[in-house]
Amino acid sequence: MNLKEIVTYLWLNQAFLSLIYPWVRNNDLLSLIRNGNISYEFVRPINFFKKWFATLYASRLSNVLLRFLPVVIISCLLPYPYKLGMPASVNSFILFIIALALASLIITAINMIIHLITFYTIDEKGIICFCMVITEIFAGGVVPIAFFPGLLKTVANILPFRFTCDLPFRIYSGNINIEKSLPLLLFGIIWLIILIIIGHVLSKNISKKVIIQGG
Repeated sequence: MNLKEIVTYLWLNQAFLSLIYPWVRNNDLLSLIRNGNISYEFVRPINFFKKWFATLYASRLSNVLLRFLPVVIISCLLPYPYKLGMPASVNSFILFIIALALASLIITAINMIIHLITFYTIDEKGIICFCMVITEIFAGGVVPIAFFPGLLKTVANILPFRFTCDLPFRIYSGNINIEKSLPLLLFGIIWLIILIIIGHVLSKNISKKVIIQGG
């Protein structure tokens, strides 16, 4: 990655921070799990996983709408080479939008699984902090995956986390060209399906075995 691509990567990272980062937690859901009121969620005639997936996703969308525009305006007003660069091409921009939409769904699925794990741990702090640190590193949020050493880069390219941050921003700048991005997007869709299936299985297993403390 050259300097222009890195600067663009960092600005996009900041603009879409609320949409693609793992450390978003839903305190309402966590509170329901801790105090036992989650039992009311399981007796309602709605799908538990779908409801809270939609809730987490809506929260991300509302937060990014508040953050996105000011960051983009500031980044465009700065002098070169510190300003946000234009997309590499029209096709790159279209694929960037698709990749960003996919990223938001993947990170919400991961975030939902993290919340579901707290059913087993009761206290969410440890598991949430651990999972979110791992996710942020392998998503390219700390250092772009292009700068990872060989073995670590191979592992990062296999895991689903790179699709939440690294892939869409590098598509935008042209660091990953259109020919390479298409199969990567397909791989990301496969990961999204896998993560949603895992979330559904966890949700069903929890609804059958959950024990409400105090009654």
